Amino acid sequence: MIGALFGEAARDYDRARRHLVPGFDGFYGAVLESVPFETEKEIRVLDLGAGTGLLSAMVAEKFPRARVTLVDLSVEMLRVARRRLAEEPARFEFRNMDYARKPLPRTGGGYDLVVSALSVHHLTHGDKKELFEKVRRSLAVGGYFVNADQIAGDTPEEDGRHGEWWLRRVREAGVSEEDLAAALLRMRADRNATLAEQLGWLEEAGFEGVGCRYKDHRFAVYGGKKEHEDSEGGKEDNE
Repeated sequence: MIGALFGEAARDYDRARRHLVPGFDGFYGAVLESVPFETEKEIRVLDLGAGTGLLSAMVAEKFPRARVTLVDLSVEMLRVARRRLAEEPARFEFRNMDYARKPLPRTGGGYDLVVSALSVHHLTHGDKKELFEKVRRSLAVGGYFVNADQIAGDTPEEDGRHGEWWLRRVREAGVSEEDLAAALLRMRADRNATLAEQLGWLEEAGFEGVGCRYKDHRFAVYGGKKEHEDSEGGKEDNE
């Protein structure tokens, strides 16, 4: 269902991003600010739920020697991403797959950075927890996971206020009724968890330095670092 919804939205998805994500620049900017590598460092990056390649393009621009693997459930979204990133094809790999159900793509030595934007909230809470464990195993020691996503309010009342805030802000930004209706349809598949829950799941998965880098109502950027291998030698789940 989710793949079909986003496949239908692929053509116009980017056009509406600034309208549908209040604080767009701060939200995506916080992802880049959370990555402490030198810009000239050659890093291996995995983008989960990469969609049209918006975040991958930002990462690739900041880190011109990065090589990025984009994973998404929607063929149509990845088709848009291929066009966006067509000028440097050797730097990008595209994988059409369900990252919640399949082993994550492999790279020798692990990824230096795993990112995701507005994707993980579609998973069940159990799948979120399992994904965080898979992400940690996919990282090289010293690697980072940064997730930019929607979160639930700490109480039903707060969550309701967040929804009202979002609707007011996107209408003030001039979103079209067509784009708003499409967004509300996609949001039926949302399974938002609170920020506190997700920070706890990251810690349970073995991440260190876990924290939130940005929060604005229902939007947050958070993550952690893989400081060391597991005692059993960092068993891979993607063989």
